[in-house]
Amino acid sequence: MAITKSTPAPLTGGTLWCVTIALSLATFMQMLDSTISNVAIPTISGFLGASTDEGTWVITSFGVANAIAIPVTGRLAQRIGELRLFLLSVTFFSLSSLMCSLSTNLDVLIFFRVVQGLMAGPLIPLSQSLLLRNYPPEKRTFALALWSMTVIIAPICGPILGGYICDNFSWGWIFLINVPMGIIVLTLCLTLLKGRETETSPVKMNLPGLTLLVLGVGGLQIMLDKGRDLDWFNSSTIIILTVVSVISLISLVIWESTSENPILDLSLFKSRNFTIGIVSITCAYLFYSGAIVLMPQLLQETMGYNAIWAGLAYAPIGIMPLLISPLIGRYGNKIDMRLLVTFSFLMYAVCYYWRSVTFMPTIDFTGIILPQFFQGFAVACFFLPLTTISFSGLPDNKFANASSMSNFFSYLVRISWYVVDNDAVGTTRIVTPIVS
Repeated sequence: MAITKSTPAPLTGGTLWCVTIALSLATFMQMLDSTISNVAIPTISGFLGASTDEGTWVITSFGVANAIAIPVTGRLAQRIGELRLFLLSVTFFSLSSLMCSLSTNLDVLIFFRVVQGLMAGPLIPLSQSLLLRNYPPEKRTFALALWSMTVIIAPICGPILGGYICDNFSWGWIFLINVPMGIIVLTLCLTLLKGRETETSPVKMNLPGLTLLVLGVGGLQIMLDKGRDLDWFNSSTIIILTVVSVISLISLVIWESTSENPILDLSLFKSRNFTIGIVSITCAYLFYSGAIVLMPQLLQETMGYNAIWAGLAYAPIGIMPLLISPLIGRYGNKIDMRLLVTFSFLMYAVCYYWRSVTFMPTIDFTGIILPQFFQGFAVACFFLPLTTISFSGLPDNKFANASSMSNFFSYLVRISWYVVDNDAVGTTRIVTPIVS
């Protein structure tokens, strides 16, 4: 029998601001951890006495676990409550981060990276859902604007911070920095969100669906992450992973469409706004990911930039979102969001054309950062409007499922950039979900 609760009144004043900071910090912590270790693999591998190829499992293990955890978040939240699941995830994410920093061999580190990835999965969908639930309806656009800034900035800060830590401190601090942030999030949420748990119902976990999800997404992640190392389809391992992944994902869609207790809430796609919004977000993230995935590696591998300077070269893409997002949030109710989305895609086209005619081996630092700066207009004008469009018309109890689904599909499509990155640049990368 479902456990029903009266809906608490929206938060106000200083309490609302503190909750916003806590939930945004949880998102920042997860997004930062998804990218901060990428530049540290050689350092970690050397310290633990492993090869660089073996060290990439530090990234792959997190990516596989994270990708599996994201789509089941909505179902788990329905069973135990959004706030309770969020607090558990933050707690064990912080503890696993601590254990990662103390690891003395690669096997132990990979184990705790798996735990970390599983705990990271619910953080972004639930922080978004809890934020929307606790804001007054008329201020939810502003809430999303504040929250979205962390989603945009964290992946930019990750490689820069990771490179700086590896150059000046022990590699363990890459993971240890999550602990104080986790303590702050837990303290604020336990204090300020007490008694604001969501409704729960004793739903059963769909084991066939979960099995297909693990096989499909896990196989796809490993296949793409290790494809270049194993020479793609000249390897029987890659062929087997591909077959298992494709069959499992097709079977998953069929099973979830007919199951009375689905893990993936496909009924969300009955909403026209949600469907159009998710398709548009996916396309927009393809453009966004190209700027933050390919360029840093290109600058390091072909132009001699170190990790810090490569990060600084693409960091200007985050300047305009910091300035514009609060304005969009404040006046978003007076603006047709479709106009902002149209402007965003036009700006993407202009910036990528700009790069196509100016990006040469002799390009200087200024020539690199100018398109990045102007692309910030496009980033600011797609994330918040498309998220607002996607969630419009959905009941509050669908927010967690909708956010999980949005992240899941963005992840699946965004994989293509990391495959291109593996082959074009020649380095192994992680497929990380950059949330929507």
